[in-house]
Amino acid sequence: MQIIKTAVAAALATLALSASAMTPIQDTELSAVSGQDGVSIAANLNIKMDSFVYTDTDALDANGMGGGSISFNGIKVQGLIAASIDILSKNSFLAAAGAAGVTNPGTFYNPATGGDVVQIAIPADVQVAAGKLMNISVDSIKMGNNAASFGSVAMNQVDLRGTQVWIWAH
Repeated sequence: MQIIKTAVAAALATLALSASAMTPIQDTELSAVSGQDGVSIAANLNIKMDSFVYTDTDALDANGMGGGSISFNGIKVQGLIAASIDILSKNSFLAAAGAAGVTNPGTFYNPATGGDVVQIAIPADVQVAAGKLMNISVDSIKMGNNAASFGSVAMNQVDLRGTQVWIWAH
C-alpha cells in the first residue's frame, strides 16, 4: 500500500512539473505575439544640494585678479517628471532620430552594425497639474568666503515634455 501511495505521489509530482515547464519559442512564433511593451516611470523630484562651488586655481595677477571662488548654495530641484522606456528596432530608431531632427545618426550609431535601441522619452502629451512642473532654485550666490550674497536664481516650470533619450550598446 505504501508503494502505491509513493507511486501515485511521484506520478502527480511529475505531471505537475511537466505542466509548468517552460518551452522555447522560435522568433517567427514570437513575432506573432502581441501585448503591452515598454516600461513607464514617473518621479516626483525633490533633490537638494548644499552647494556647488566653482574655484579658480590661478594665482593672483598684478591687478589682484585670479584665484577665488563662487558658491551656489541651497540648490533645489523639485517637480514632476514622467517617462516611458521602450525598445526600438534599428529602423524605428532611425525614423525617430530623423523625426527629432538628428540629421546624421550614423555619426554616433552605426546603422550597418547597430541593433535595438532603448528609448527613454518624456511624453509630450503627459498631463501635469498646474504649478507641478520642475522648478530649480539657488538660495544664494556668494563670492569666496564673503557672507554677503549676490542674490538668488530660480528657473520655474521647466517643461521637459517631448524630450527623448536613446541608449544602445556598441
